[in-house]
Amino acid sequence: MIAALLLAAAQPTTAIEAERAFLVDAQTLGQWTAFRKWSSDEALMFTPEPVNAHEFLKDRKDPPVSIYWWPGRSYVSCDGTYAVNTGPWVRDAGKAVGYFTTVWQRQPDGSWKWIYDGGNGLKTPRAEGGDIRPQQASCEGQPRIDTAITGTTEAGFSPGGGESADSTLWWSWIVDPAGERTFVAKLWNGRSYDTVINDQIPAPAEVRLSPIVDPSHD
Repeated sequence: MIAALLLAAAQPTTAIEAERAFLVDAQTLGQWTAFRKWSSDEALMFTPEPVNAHEFLKDRKDPPVSIYWWPGRSYVSCDGTYAVNTGPWVRDAGKAVGYFTTVWQRQPDGSWKWIYDGGNGLKTPRAEGGDIRPQQASCEGQPRIDTAITGTTEAGFSPGGGESADSTLWWSWIVDPAGERTFVAKLWNGRSYDTVINDQIPAPAEVRLSPIVDPSHD
């Protein structure tokens, strides 16, 4: 397992390998050092409001022990330019568990950077992971996104999202005035969109930090 992770760190060519390389760096270089290294300039984290990851993490020191996570599922656009990973995380030798969701973007040089990071704590861990394979969107048909469902203009709501250039993978998120967040990702099957991720993150009891920033894990 360690050898596989080190190989992924050396030459990540897929979003799954990038996620694993991100994890290796978190364990070896430090948690926030890895978060900065693997995020795009526009990457978002949530506090619960959306914040730029680099601005938020620029002065944050690495914790003594990094959180541990791994990809459990991965959804990729037909053109291979975007992917959404989700899977379990554990902290404090399994005393705290939860899940993460990360949107990855392939860069012009072929590398991957994450642009969205979210998640939540759970009472019981997800049974996901292992030698997983990505699920890729169909390249058939003519996908058309209804942009009306990607957000709202109501006061106090913070919406956002994105899509691959071929529209075969799209995602949207919204934070309501109380801090409750919804993240949805949809994958084109050749005829219509399948909802592959539907994260419902409840409003925090108090202002908390990003999904892997705060021990409550958002």
